[in-house]
Amino acid sequence: MTETPALPAVWRPRTTRLVAYLTAGVIVLGMVVLAVVVAPQFKLFDRILMIAFGAFIAWILHMLARCRVAADEAGLTVVNAFRTRRLEWPEVVDVSMSVGEPWPTLDLADGTSIGAMGINGAEKTLAARQVAELRTLLRARGETPEPV
Repeated sequence: MTETPALPAVWRPRTTRLVAYLTAGVIVLGMVVLAVVVAPQFKLFDRILMIAFGAFIAWILHMLARCRVAADEAGLTVVNAFRTRRLEWPEVVDVSMSVGEPWPTLDLADGTSIGAMGINGAEKTLAARQVAELRTLLRARGETPEPV
């Protein structure tokens, strides 16, 4: 049996964050350089739009990189790219992640489910450990019965 993780606990992908922030930096820097060296027929407004476009792409990448699942005494906070959801422990019935899935799924007591993008399936070993830790917390804190 896995030892119950200490609370508060936060699970987030490593590789996704690194790639997203590095890519965002390269894109913004590239757009700034492009705006400076672009042909003279491009006016100031065009150059500002180039930089703004780079900043917009960087913002989207930031939204993807900020994904996480945080656990505390009261429940879970699932931060996905464009939505944050607060769940009490009894609301979460189970967590599952099959081989090849991009992130785990949280099954909720109301019959719905949500993805937890903060645990990245591409990081296989890390993701398996994070899902196991989350499942252990669900068994200890939620109303999910222990498996037989």
